[in-house]
Amino acid sequence: MDIFTEPVDETVAETSAEQPVDAVVLLPVAELHLHIEGTLEPELIFALAERNGIELPYADLGELRSRYEFTDLQSFLDLYYANMAVLQTEADFADMTRAYLTRAAQGGVRHAEIMIDPQAHLSRGVSLETCINGVGSVLANSLEEFGISTLLIAAFLRDLPEDDALEVLESLLAMEAPLVGIGLDSAEVGNPPAKFERLYARAREAGLRLTAHAGEEGPSSYVTDALDILGVERIDHGIRCMDDPDLVERLVDQRIPLTVCPLSNVRLRAVDTLADHPLPAMLAAGLNVSINSDDPAYFGGYVDENFSQLAAVLKISAFDRARLAANSIHSSFASEERKTELLDELNAV
Repeated sequence: MDIFTEPVDETVAETSAEQPVDAVVLLPVAELHLHIEGTLEPELIFALAERNGIELPYADLGELRSRYEFTDLQSFLDLYYANMAVLQTEADFADMTRAYLTRAAQGGVRHAEIMIDPQAHLSRGVSLETCINGVGSVLANSLEEFGISTLLIAAFLRDLPEDDALEVLESLLAMEAPLVGIGLDSAEVGNPPAKFERLYARAREAGLRLTAHAGEEGPSSYVTDALDILGVERIDHGIRCMDDPDLVERLVDQRIPLTVCPLSNVRLRAVDTLADHPLPAMLAAGLNVSINSDDPAYFGGYVDENFSQLAAVLKISAFDRARLAANSIHSSFASEERKTELLDELNAV
């Protein structure tokens, strides 16, 4: 199945496919599944804590890193939310964003669609203006400064009531926050997509793009419901779709993007090991998959590290890596002009 609307040059593809697995070429990619709070590296956590006079519950970097062995999604979320305490000012959010873009540029990212969790900051007394303006101040110049075009997505916490999410969305719209769309994240099990039908209807009415986490820990039916009830254009994770052949056929036919995060899936025990990951089967089925880092500071790898480990462990070929990169560009919310630029850059590799 030819998934390239503007194909990668076949000569390049054939040559690349013959390269040894360890010759992993750095490809220009779009990162579509990235939580900015999940890019807080331990060193930056300690630096921001010192700047803001916050006493951390960890004696040193080693003790903090020792807590990065997660048993499930909730065990990660507990640490993820606790570490957000160091984010207090616009400068803190800006420094976090700048650090991510610096590292992402080194890994081949040329376009990033960045999720932020506004409810997680409001609940600890940090205003919308502080978190949105802090991140937004860096994103506004990201292409010039880092060579990365960026878009911002407000992700809502699915374990909180829909009314809370609606109130926050209205506030974001009132302040004209520079958003391209909304997402849905946090604890999936027990919080089905149907819980947020009104939220997504309001976002659609406001002209925002729609995506949602589904089918990571939750069942394949959550993917179906995110499509049918919420009307999303893109599924974040989606690996459980493989449990439902009819759903797989639908996703292939409709070219629905799935933003898969392999190292995240392993760290959160959604799959036992990288060798067990369903990505090869997803590619064989013709699914529109892209590779993303999710929360790279916690899960052991940015996008380039995900690609390297996929090549080493799953023997993903150079051609399929190019295919994954092209999928990421086509599946982005970037302008058609920007997509063309990125596809041209990919074809040139």
